[in-house]
Amino acid sequence: MFDLRKLLFLPALLLAVPHACGQQSLRIAAAADLQPLLPPVIAAFRQQTGIAVEASYKSSATLATEIISGAPFDLFLAADLSFPQRVIDAGRAEETKPEPYARGTLVLWTRNDSGVKTLSMDALQGPAAHSIAIANAEHAPYGRAAEAALEQEHLLDTLRPKLVIAENIAQAAQYADSGNAQVGFISLTAAVTPRLRADGHFVRVPAGDYPPILQGAVVVRDSANAIAARKFLQFLRTPAIGRMLAERGLEPIH
Repeated sequence: MFDLRKLLFLPALLLAVPHACGQQSLRIAAAADLQPLLPPVIAAFRQQTGIAVEASYKSSATLATEIISGAPFDLFLAADLSFPQRVIDAGRAEETKPEPYARGTLVLWTRNDSGVKTLSMDALQGPAAHSIAIANAEHAPYGRAAEAALEQEHLLDTLRPKLVIAENIAQAAQYADSGNAQVGFISLTAAVTPRLRADGHFVRVPAGDYPPILQGAVVVRDSANAIAARKFLQFLRTPAIGRMLAERGLEPIH
């Protein structure tokens, strides 16, 4: 498992904090799939830099809209590249293109007592899977990936009456875990949490069934904490944090 003490060996240059950053918290707009794994990363970042971080977890679409409308975030960590691009197109980002920081994985998850004995895409057509949680494809990249997978398997039209639409991927996991749906299309980051590991089991959706979920970031234009935001992005790309992300369901991109 990940040992925070290993971070003591990160380059001093990366961890240096300019006096201009002061004690003001770094404000991160974070996609809902990051909610299970970002808190320990934030804790490690603060331990090593002294920079406090506040994260708000919502769907990527909701966060993009808030940033475009002037919400005071410093860094946007989205679940794909399209929503950071919207922020760029609106003139609200420092970058000219989103910076990929990780790759997400879509899985099918069910409770151990759901009655779904064999978990697979084909099993979704069976009577045991009478409701299927899925994130809203208009708001959530994982929802778009799930719809793409169903289309690829020629199941979307057949299964549409069974779909229970959640606002974001975290809510889709809640629906499945609470029994409000027998099966859920959720993120691997949620599926490997201790609670969902104890409550159920999962299978990965075939990677060829949906476009890669490349997660992208942008620093918000005119942020007072732009330097700290870039340091946090650098921090995400360090090998130690890459291993932490991988253990918690995100494939790091270097």
